[in-house]
Amino acid sequence: MEDLPPGFRFYPTEEELVSFYLQNKLKGRRQDLDLAIPAVDIYKYNPWDLPQFAGELCQGDPEQWFFFVPRQEREAHGGRPNRLTTIGYWKATGSPGNVYSSNQIIGVKRTMVFYRGRAPGGRKTEWKMNEYKALAGEASSSTSAAPKGIWNYLRGSGVQLSNNNGETIFQEEDFAYFID
Repeated sequence: MEDLPPGFRFYPTEEELVSFYLQNKLKGRRQDLDLAIPAVDIYKYNPWDLPQFAGELCQGDPEQWFFFVPRQEREAHGGRPNRLTTIGYWKATGSPGNVYSSNQIIGVKRTMVFYRGRAPGGRKTEWKMNEYKALAGEASSSTSAAPKGIWNYLRGSGVQLSNNNGETIFQEEDFAYFID
């Protein structure tokens, strides 16, 4: 956006991502969210191609991009999401972490790393993605609450990587992704 002052960066906290952006998107409350976080099926593109799809508030940011991503049909029915791309796959690393607001769990964050090739012989790359799930209901004190949506955040230091061809559909509970 041309009218923003020099040095402006769209850099929301995890709490803001889940409680404001993701929850409002899931509930269909704010149409202007696409200025900051557009809906893009990131698995149809290579990670290095994604900056061109970034929202107006993230255009030109070399470090991070945010996207709402349609929920895959198999995931909507309790299945595991397909994170395959045309030349690689996203693999979860470590344990999921909680996102808090006022000492209440409002979401779950999972970090993934992109591997070039196919499992188990894929080559680890520098691309990382954080996926956020908003928990159903208001705030929850338990991680057993059903995920209401997902939001991914990719972080990459920028060379080789890839995308996915998993078929997806939009639903009211579609989730979000953001890439960096």
